Amino acid sequence: MTPDDLVLTPRGIRYCGRIFPCTIGKDGLTSDKREGDGATPRGIHRITGLLYRADRLAAPAPWAMAIGKDDLWSDAPDDPAYNTLVHAPYGPSYEALRRADPLYDVILLTDWNWPASRPGKGSAIFLHQYRRKGYPTEGCIAFRRDHLLWIAARAAPGTRVIVP
Repeated sequence: MTPDDLVLTPRGIRYCGRIFPCTIGKDGLTSDKREGDGATPRGIHRITGLLYRADRLAAPAPWAMAIGKDDLWSDAPDDPAYNTLVHAPYGPSYEALRRADPLYDVILLTDWNWPASRPGKGSAIFLHQYRRKGYPTEGCIAFRRDHLLWIAARAAPGTRVIVP
């Protein structure tokens, strides 16, 4: 591990010499991730993308991509587009990336079950904003907004996210 890794610890994510309180999946950590299980997958993941709401904030990093009004994330295990960015109209199951609340104003994408997605092994393991301190996610890792923006400004593609 290096200071440039995002490492989950009992106190939060350790990154660049700082600790950032965070929340994880409502059902804790798992070594056997399944779609909809509410758990955060253990392992070494990598940051693969950075999305943001351009109508709400400036790009947090030069490589960030704006979330469009039709952008969705497929969580349909039987669809060939499973665990990828898709666009409306889209018939199978999905999660909207452009939300009314601020949870997905900034999203760091990870390589969990990507690029060769295995059906049912889980989708959309993001780093995003939390609802409130201590409120769990469906499997993602979530932060206070200012902490997420600080991380997003520094984490580059390939940055490791270590979930022991």
